Amino acid sequence: MPFESLSDRLQDSLKKIKGQSQLTEANMDEMLREIRLALLEADVNFNVVKEFIKNTKEKALGQDVLGSLKPGQVVVKVVHDELVTLLGTEASELDLSRDMNVIMMVGLQGSGKTTTSGKIAKYLTDKKAKKPLLVAADIYRPAAVDQLVTLGKQLDIPVFEKGTDIKAEDIVTQALAYAKENHHDVVIVDTAGRLHIDEPLMQELRNIKEIAQPSDVLLVVDSLTGQDIVNVASSFHESLTITGAVLTKLDGDSRGGGALSIRHITGVPIKFIGTGEKLDAIDMFYPDRMADRILGMGDVVSLVEKVQDVYDEKDAMKTMNRMKQGTFGLDDMLEQMHQMKKLGPLSGVLKMIPGMPKIPEINDDDTDKKMKQTESIIFSMTPSERRDPSLLNAKRKERIAKGCGRTVADINKLLKQFEQSKLMMKQLSSLNPETGMPMTQGKSQFQVNPNRKKERHKKKKKK
Repeated sequence: MPFESLSDRLQDSLKKIKGQSQLTEANMDEMLREIRLALLEADVNFNVVKEFIKNTKEKALGQDVLGSLKPGQVVVKVVHDELVTLLGTEASELDLSRDMNVIMMVGLQGSGKTTTSGKIAKYLTDKKAKKPLLVAADIYRPAAVDQLVTLGKQLDIPVFEKGTDIKAEDIVTQALAYAKENHHDVVIVDTAGRLHIDEPLMQELRNIKEIAQPSDVLLVVDSLTGQDIVNVASSFHESLTITGAVLTKLDGDSRGGGALSIRHITGVPIKFIGTGEKLDAIDMFYPDRMADRILGMGDVVSLVEKVQDVYDEKDAMKTMNRMKQGTFGLDDMLEQMHQMKKLGPLSGVLKMIPGMPKIPEINDDDTDKKMKQTESIIFSMTPSERRDPSLLNAKRKERIAKGCGRTVADINKLLKQFEQSKLMMKQLSSLNPETGMPMTQGKSQFQVNPNRKKERHKKKKKK
């Protein structure tokens, strides 16, 4: 998870203050000292930390807390609100108001511009119903053009390229004409990576910006850069007036504090965060949701959005109907597992659930490994065995075990999981959607049977 070490430290600090019956300057100072250390260790800029601590202390010891029954909770709210302010208050959308919108991608070498260009193109296609065109304007890095072309094929998104024996400015000029002619409403220009102190290359960017008149200039920054990320952002902003930042490799850095400093120091909003290597692993940045996750409050809204993107309502209803009819099989269970996998790593999903305790033993690699083992067992069965696992006698289990390289014990374990999954889904399907209470043929199973006393009375007479 992004900012994991910062999250752990802040949560530990706030737990101590939550248990206090009253708020004093002494216990407040102790908590703020730990928060200060947590932020500095996470690579947050010193000046940002200083201001954050000052604002938190003023609000926590001011009128907001006086007379509160639970001052610890108020302090948590103050810290949360300050984190949201630090991260940017509200989400910042791309400017897609024109007939043809140009997004210019800039940043240092190796920051992930080309991959991010592809991810944003996919995001715009899937979520915004746009028709993007990728433009290969990186004529310096070896194989940069080929990389973008390959990404375009994977995503089924066209790429405009003219090789490397031509000026980047000329490529952009021709790309804009091509986009207009072919009715592309978004043009994403992948420029060459460069140091912010390389003046000739920075001038090339200014020339491209003059030609393209972009609606957005996005600075792609590697979260692993550390505190120097602020200097990079400031220099690019001074030279190009960037409209937003995209943080890459945020899943690979548990600190990420340099990223927290960008918005506060430059005033440039963070628009997207890269959350993995896959081409759909990019999310819009929501400051309030990130603050919730950092403080261990979960992120239900993002989780619901992920579920809505992944789950097909009609398929879910078909599965539920098969369960009610008693035809739910191992193929259905495997499909449910695949749907869950699309939500992302299990550890990340659990952290989005408010109040979920830390489960340090969850290893996402082990989870993937176990799913592959489950697949190998199920795929070694015949279609009739998958539909009706009750057919699996000892002889069949031995055949399946040999076919998938597992043991009969592994197959028995899977069948036990299947029965548990079946039981859980049956219980869920029997809930009254209005009351949330279990139902038995339209009546609550807790309803008193009027003949129960008479039956008991008859039994006593027989005795």
